[in-house]
Amino acid sequence: MKKEQIKKMIEIALSQLAYSYTPYSDFKVGAALLGKNGRIYTGCNIENAAYTPTNCAERTAFFKAVSEGVKEFDAICIVGGKGGVVTEYAPPCGVCRQVMMEFCDPETFQIILAVDAKHYDIYTLKEMLPKGFGPSNLTE
Repeated sequence: MKKEQIKKMIEIALSQLAYSYTPYSDFKVGAALLGKNGRIYTGCNIENAAYTPTNCAERTAFFKAVSEGVKEFDAICIVGGKGGVVTEYAPPCGVCRQVMMEFCDPETFQIILAVDAKHYDIYTLKEMLPKGFGPSNLTE
């Protein structure tokens, strides 16, 4: 992945913090999901008073893309922090990692965890979810 593309994804993920709905935790998360089609799908976290209906930024981006017929992805950038102030990495939760397993190749799908365009690390899904369970586990 080229540095310009990474920088663009980080900027887009950071812009999503403004849309985050977090009246309970005040922990805002933004995501930018790169489809194999070259399009970037955005997401923010959306909390709910009943807690379990809460949706993470990563899943918001995936569900937006899938609802438009896109099911192949190259990378996602995730940023987050209390009050929308990003000071450290905000890795995806286990549920989001499982959603990634449904649509992404764990060997090649890249997860960019960022603070800003100068401070980021890139992991594969396999590094984030070793021994993950996905569609290939259900084939004969």
